[in-house]
Amino acid sequence: MKIAFATSDNVHINAHFGWAKKIAVYEVSTDGYQFLETIKFGGELLEDGNEDKLVPKVAALADCTIVYVSAIGGSAAARLIRKRVTPVKAKSEEEEITEVLEKLVQTLKGNPPPWLRKALQQKAQSFEEFEEEESLV
Repeated sequence: MKIAFATSDNVHINAHFGWAKKIAVYEVSTDGYQFLETIKFGGELLEDGNEDKLVPKVAALADCTIVYVSAIGGSAAARLIRKRVTPVKAKSEEEEITEVLEKLVQTLKGNPPPWLRKALQQKAQSFEEFEEEESLV
């Protein structure tokens, strides 16, 4: 599954979703994790009330299961949830991406909590729906 992190330094989960200029994306499985890419965003990201800045971010994260943030507004969270991406607030801006990734790998090996099982099932269902639509074309 793909996991994204709003970050300013590619080390900590220290960026507000709407203001984030960078989002780091990793692939996570029971075997471990691997860095995939850093998605960069420009423009006036600090402007509150500018809902247009959310459109490219939500679109870029559509294939992610979870996005970790330091903070997120209600509108952005709702948009992500509609795309079946679960926003998760970091414990602090000092929380490191690698710590979260290592915990996720261990959690996947064991018994994931209900919220994670639900997020994984939703992603699997949306992928199956996509495959069905593609086969109809």
